[in-house]
Amino acid sequence: MPKDTLQILISMVIYMAIVIVIGLVFAKRANKSSENYFLGGRSLGPWVTAMSAEASDMSGWLLMGLPGVAYWCGLADAAWTAIGLAVGTYLNWLVVSKRLRRYSIRANNAITLPEFFSNRFREDKKVICSLAAIFILVFFTVYASSCFVTCGKLFSTLFGMDYIPMMILGAVFVLLYTILGGFLAESASDFMQGIVMFVALTVIVVISTIKAGGISAVVENAQAIPGFLEFFGLANPLVDGEGVQLVENGKALFGEKLPYGGLTIASMMAWGLGYFGMPQVLLRFMAIRKESELKMSRRIAMIWVVISLAVAVFIGIVGRQIFPTELLTKSSAESIFITLSTSFMPPILAGFVMAGILAATISSSDSYLLISASAFAKNIYKDVAKKDATDKQVMTMTRITLLVIAIIAVVIALDENSVIFSIVSFAWAGFGATFGPLMVFSLFWKRVNRAGAIAGMVSGAAMVFLWKLVISKLGGAFAIYELLPAFIFSSIVIVVVSLLTKAPSKEIEEDFEAVKAGNIEE
Repeated sequence: MPKDTLQILISMVIYMAIVIVIGLVFAKRANKSSENYFLGGRSLGPWVTAMSAEASDMSGWLLMGLPGVAYWCGLADAAWTAIGLAVGTYLNWLVVSKRLRRYSIRANNAITLPEFFSNRFREDKKVICSLAAIFILVFFTVYASSCFVTCGKLFSTLFGMDYIPMMILGAVFVLLYTILGGFLAESASDFMQGIVMFVALTVIVVISTIKAGGISAVVENAQAIPGFLEFFGLANPLVDGEGVQLVENGKALFGEKLPYGGLTIASMMAWGLGYFGMPQVLLRFMAIRKESELKMSRRIAMIWVVISLAVAVFIGIVGRQIFPTELLTKSSAESIFITLSTSFMPPILAGFVMAGILAATISSSDSYLLISASAFAKNIYKDVAKKDATDKQVMTMTRITLLVIAIIAVVIALDENSVIFSIVSFAWAGFGATFGPLMVFSLFWKRVNRAGAIAGMVSGAAMVFLWKLVISKLGGAFAIYELLPAFIFSSIVIVVVSLLTKAPSKEIEEDFEAVKAGNIEE
C-alpha cells in the first residue's frame, strides 16, 4: 500500500476507533430499557439535539451528493435545493419542535413516530401504527442504501479497491455500531460527527479556493460555462450514449444553457417540505430533555445548516474550475470532495477530512437503521403481533430487524453507478409526503381524525411512487420533484376525509387543547 494511502487509512482508523469507544461508553445505559435504547430517556441537551439532528439528516449526501450536483450542472439545482432545505429546517424547528415534544408526552409518552401517531388518535386497533412502521421500513431501507453507496464510493476511490467489498465493509461497521449503542451513542457520536463534517467542508473550500486562484478566478471560470453560475439557468453537459461527458482539447463540453423557470425552482425548494416528516429529525425534538432548550437548539442548527449547505455547493463550483475533466459522469461527479481533499492536503490530514464523509454516512445510516428497527420491533412486533412481549424480547427483535434491513440495503446498493442524490431524493420525498402533512395537521388541526390520518399517509406514499415512476415520465411540467405534488395531494386528502367522516372523540380533543395550552407534566 502506498505511503500516502496508508496515512489516510491510519487517520480513518483512529476516527472509527473513537466512534466505537463512544458506542461502548453508552452501551450499558442504552441497553437498560427499550426507551433508553430508542429515545435516550429524553435526556439530550440542546447542543447534542441540534448537531445530531442535522448530522443524521444530511448524511454523505452533504459532502458528496450536493457538491456533485453543483459540479455537474452548476449552481441552480444545488442552490435552490439548499435554500429549500434551509427554510424547511428553520420552520421545522420553529413550528413543529415544541408542539411535538409536548404532544409526544401527552400521547402516552410515545417514543417512536408510529407510536406517537397511533396514541395521538387513541387507536385500539393499531392500523396507523402498523402502516407508519411499514412506510418507515420501506423508505429508510432505501435511505440506508444511499449511505452504503457513499461508503463504497469513498473506500474504493481512496484505496483503489473494488466497490462491492468496500461497500459491504462500511455496512458491517455501521450495523455493529448501531446494535451496540442505540440512540444515545448515535446522538453523542452524531454531535462529534457534525463538528467533523463542518470542519471538513470549511477546510476544503478554503484550500481549494486558494489553489484555484481565488474567488474571482472561480467565478470567472464558472461564468464561462453557459448557465453554470446562474440561479435561473442550468448548465448542460454534453454526453455520449453512455452518459460520459465529451471532452475536446482538454476541455469538458457543454451545450446551450437549459431554461430554469418558477416551477422548477418550486420543485427544488420543495425539498424543505420533507423536514416535517423526517423521523430522524422529529425524534430529536421528542428526545430533548427540556422544551425550553429547543430555542437554543434551533439557533445552533440553523448556523450549522446554512454554512454547511453554502460551502457544499461552492465546493462543486470550485471543483469544476480545478478539475474540469476529472469526473465525467453524473455518478463520478459526486467524488469531487474526495478528489479535492486527497489532491491538496497532507495524507494524514486528508484522512481526517475523509473521516468527515464517513462521519456523515455513519451519523445518518445508524439513525435510519435504528428508527426502522424500532418501528418494526416496537410498533408491529410488540403492539400488534405479540402484545405480551417482554422488553428483552423487543430488544432482541430490534437487533434481528437491524440485520435484515442492512442486508436488503446492501443489495440495493450493489450498483456501483448509483447516484447518491437520486436515491436520497426519492426516500426524502417518501417521508416528506407520507408523514409531513399528517404531522402538521396532527399538531395544529383539532378536527383531523383517524380516518384522515390513514388516508393521508397512504395517499402521500402512493403519490410519490406514482409520480416518480409514471407521471414524471410525461415530461414538461410533470417532471417536477415528486415531493411537491405528493405533499399537496396528501394534505387535501387529510382535510377532505376528516371532514367527511366522524369528528374526533372528546378525549382526543381534550388532548389537543391541553397540548395547545401547554398543560403537560414532564
